[in-house]
Amino acid sequence: MPVYNWKARTVKGELHDGELTAANPQEVIGFLRRKRLIPVAVNEKPKEIKLSMGGRVKTRDIVLFSRQFATMINSSLPLVQCLSILTQQTNNPKFRETINSIRTDVEEGNTLADSMGKYPKMFTNLYVSMISAGETGGILDKIMLRLSEYLEKNDAIVRKIKGAMIYPAVVFTAAIGCISVLLIFVIPIFAKMFAEMDQELPLPTRVVVNLSDFLIGYWYLVVGVIVGFVIGLKRFRKTDKGELIFDAFLLKVPILGDLIRKSAVARFTRTLGTLISSGVSILNGLEVTARTAGNRVVHDAVMDSRVSIAGGETITKPLKEANVFPPMVIQMINVGEQTGGLDAMLIKIADFYEEEVDTAVEALTAALEPIMIVFLGIVVGGMVVSMYLPIFDMISQVH
Repeated sequence: MPVYNWKARTVKGELHDGELTAANPQEVIGFLRRKRLIPVAVNEKPKEIKLSMGGRVKTRDIVLFSRQFATMINSSLPLVQCLSILTQQTNNPKFRETINSIRTDVEEGNTLADSMGKYPKMFTNLYVSMISAGETGGILDKIMLRLSEYLEKNDAIVRKIKGAMIYPAVVFTAAIGCISVLLIFVIPIFAKMFAEMDQELPLPTRVVVNLSDFLIGYWYLVVGVIVGFVIGLKRFRKTDKGELIFDAFLLKVPILGDLIRKSAVARFTRTLGTLISSGVSILNGLEVTARTAGNRVVHDAVMDSRVSIAGGETITKPLKEANVFPPMVIQMINVGEQTGGLDAMLIKIADFYEEEVDTAVEALTAALEPIMIVFLGIVVGGMVVSMYLPIFDMISQVH
């Protein structure tokens, strides 16, 4: 259906404008009259050429949208007017189109939660569930504030973990680059010189020279094996069994596993605590939390706890049996359940473990830095030394 731009005045003479999707202008006029507005002009909106080539909506865009939305709703502005203002204030073209579509849906009588649910890549199940609870309970402004705070804290954890991975990734890439340059361009020069010397080479030198010959002669095979391994690993990771094995392995990796465990606990407790305090039932809250866990082992433990609660038991028993959550977390959740303050207890746990994530990130960075330097020194230094061994042998024979 076409989109119409309209202008109308209130009984007091105030001029308002907006957009509405309708079958014809008469439908728009009928809509305005039902809103007790006097139509001034109704024109079909010209079709625009969309220049946004997909784009990407960042978490920061969603956080800013939620915080601004909460402020405007708290100021008693109508929902449609809030969305209209947010459409104009958003810089991201794709997000602007999405907000405008949500505004149109709300104007047509749909709930905000249902309208946002049409865009799962931008508004997660957690987001939509909380919006639905806020609309039902009449506390949408408070829910939006909680959402923005939750997203900010969750995004901070993700950025910290990614930041910790940048240094080792850069060093590892540099190491691969140095090794490739040595094997492809430098080692062949030494190999040619050694061939002219016509003497038996030490074992390390022979290994490096043969590795260089293999890489130059069968580089396509090496590339094919690496690409095939990466693709195979990704496909295996997407299967249920593969995801479980991969995520369980990550939890057992020294230092990194501790960081993943603490971040999973922080995310689980923050998400569930925010949902319960927003009026979402614990069963629905656990289902949404499981989807946002980020680790299959944690996901399964949360879903088991949901089954346990549905069967009339406590949440703590399956969490304890999963051997994922630290004993302190289990005990604090148990106390929260018994005292009826589970949401507040979960938020306290999240605050504590978010600080623990900071400490774990620092520990990981401090441990990886010397490890990567030693790795780079051993590999590159070892190759260089192996090339000089025949020269050292020659010098010793001369003396």
